Order: sequence, then C-alpha cells, then structure tokens
Amino acid sequence: MTGKLYGIGVGPGDPELLTVKAINAIKKLDVIIAPKTEKKDGSVALNIAKEHIRPETEIIYQVFPMTVGFAADDTAWQNNKKEILALLEQGKNVGFLTIGDPMFYSTYIYVFRLLQQEKVEIETIPGIPAFCAIGSATNTPIVEGDCILSIIPANMPEERVKAALKTCDNAVLMKVYKNSDEVIDMLAAEGLAKQAVLASRCGLDDEVIIRDISQEKGRKLNYLSTILTRKDK
Repeated sequence: MTGKLYGIGVGPGDPELLTVKAINAIKKLDVIIAPKTEKKDGSVALNIAKEHIRPETEIIYQVFPMTVGFAADDTAWQNNKKEILALLEQGKNVGFLTIGDPMFYSTYIYVFRLLQQEKVEIETIPGIPAFCAIGSATNTPIVEGDCILSIIPANMPEERVKAALKTCDNAVLMKVYKNSDEVIDMLAAEGLAKQAVLASRCGLDDEVIIRDISQEKGRKLNYLSTILTRKDK
C-alpha cells in the first residue's frame, strides 16, 4: 500500500495561525518535505510547524529553483518528484509544507501537478494567506461591499500591473521585493498610495509594518513582502 501525500499550508508566519487540520496532519507524517531555495538555508514553513512535528518524523530539504514555471529545465523538479514518489511507494505518509496557502502562488502547485500524473493519493490542506493575516494585523479591510479586488504579482511586466491597477478598487500586491520603487510610483499615479500598507514577514519575529510606503523608496524589501491598498474615495 502506498502512502499519502499531504500538501499543507502553514499560514503566513505566526504558528498560532496554523489550522487544527494542518496540525493533525503534521502529527501523523512519516516524512516532511521542506522546500528551500538555492540561496538560503533552512525553511520558514518548517520553522512555523516545528512545535507539532514528531521527533521520529524524517525531514528532507528539497531545493526548488526560483524560476517562472520549469519549462526551460525541469531537472530539479523531476528529481524531487522521484524522491517523493519513492517515499510514497514505501508506504510513508509525506507532507509538503508551504507558507500561506498551498494553492496560492505556491511551489506546491508544481509538485502537485507532477504527482497528480501518478497513481498516488493527495490531500491538500488550506492555510491562511499572508494578505488575509496582514489585513487583520493592521485592521485594514481587504475588500468590502461591491468593490473589486485585484491580486497582482508585482513582478509582471509594468504595463500589465498598470492595467490591473486601473480597473480595481482595492488591490493586494504580491512579490513587490524586486521592483518596489516602480510599484510605489505606479500606486501613487493611480491614487492607491495614500491608503497603502506594506507588511514584510507578517507574523514572524522580525515583522515590519509600513504605513507610509513612499518612505521605502530606495530600500531593499524582504522576499515576504506584500502591499494592501485601496483607492482614495
């Protein structure tokens, strides 16, 4: 009998925001896959969940290249798939931990699609996305009434970002760390800067909340940075 793969969202950073379902799944895992990048050691997702991991649970770090998809070279992805598949074939329950929600801008989506092609059982457990946690932490309504909310990856081509900002009332901007100066200028041009709040590493010990984003121009932002905003009324 093969094991089961769990894709587990551990939330934005605060361990108290783990769901009961996520905790129960973590406690019965034989193996945990902790995703990491080539440039950084350790895993934020693993650190969030560590209190609930059994001592006998095996931890395996898998490196996932920071690329858009994996069409150019999927070697790392295929190797990681084979490793997970081998563990499942041994009858082990394997959990893939991911910050936020597994189906929201997550590495897990690619892993899920690869393993979905195989005859394995998969259960995905949702987690609280960072923008929801930021809204609550800063008492910032994310969207209300008949307003239109756009969730925008800010690393898209500038014209696509501008087009999205023009058609929304409220916006969540993800991945703002690469071109934050340009993003701040675009928000100002569309009347979205005054009401903006920027949060980095929400729920973690080194959380930073910025309410005047104009002051952040020229500064390097953390990878886990998100902006919530709405148009001036």
